[in-house]
Amino acid sequence: MIQEGKEEKVEEKRTEAAIRAAVEAILFAAGDSVEVSRLAAALELEPAEMEDILRRMMLRYEEEDRGIRLVELEDSWQLCTKTEHYEELIRVVKQPKKYTLTEVLLETLSIVAYKQPVTKLEIEKIRGVKSDHAVNKLVEYGLIEEVGRMDAPGRPILFGTTEDFLRSFGVSSVEELPKISQQQMEDFKEEAEEELGQTSEKQESEDKKGALPA
Repeated sequence: MIQEGKEEKVEEKRTEAAIRAAVEAILFAAGDSVEVSRLAAALELEPAEMEDILRRMMLRYEEEDRGIRLVELEDSWQLCTKTEHYEELIRVVKQPKKYTLTEVLLETLSIVAYKQPVTKLEIEKIRGVKSDHAVNKLVEYGLIEEVGRMDAPGRPILFGTTEDFLRSFGVSSVEELPKISQQQMEDFKEEAEEELGQTSEKQESEDKKGALPA
C-alpha cells in the first residue's frame, strides 16, 4: 500500500525505438566502428540483446530510402554510406585516395588474409620472393597492420588484416572469405617465381646496357 505523501516510482522500460536512436547517435559521433560490448554497456543491455537489435537495425538501413547502412566488422559495428551514392558524395566531401592493387599486392594480401597472423618471412616462403615492397604498400593502404610479435628469436612482426580490408571486400569477418585451396597457394608461388625471373632478366638487360666496352 502506498503511504500518503509518497509517490510510487514506476521505472519505464526503454523502447527499442529509443535504443535504436541512442545507438545511431553513438555510432554517428564515433565515426568509426564500436564494439558490441561497449554499446551494450553504454545502453545497459546484455550483449546478446544488443546484437539482436543491431541486426534488426541493419535490415532497416537496407531500405531504398536510406543513404547509410549499418555494417558488422568482426565484433564491432559502424555506420557507412551506401556505395551507390559515391558519385554524389565526392561532389561535396573530399574524394578518398584511390589505390591500385596489382597482382603482386593481391597475392600478398591473400596470404595475409588466409594465414594471419603471419610474418613477412612466412609470406616470402609461400611466394618464394622478397615481399618487403608488397607488405609495406599494404600497410600504407591500411589493408594490413602489425598485430603483434612472434615469440621467437628476433621477435618478428606478425601481420593481419584490418577493418578497412573487411570494408573494402564487403565481408563482416575473415571467416566469410571464400575457401582457398592448397593448389591456389601453389599457384601464388609459381606466379611469384615467374615474377622473380622477369625481374632478374630485366636487371641483367639493364646491367648490359650500362656496362662499359672493354
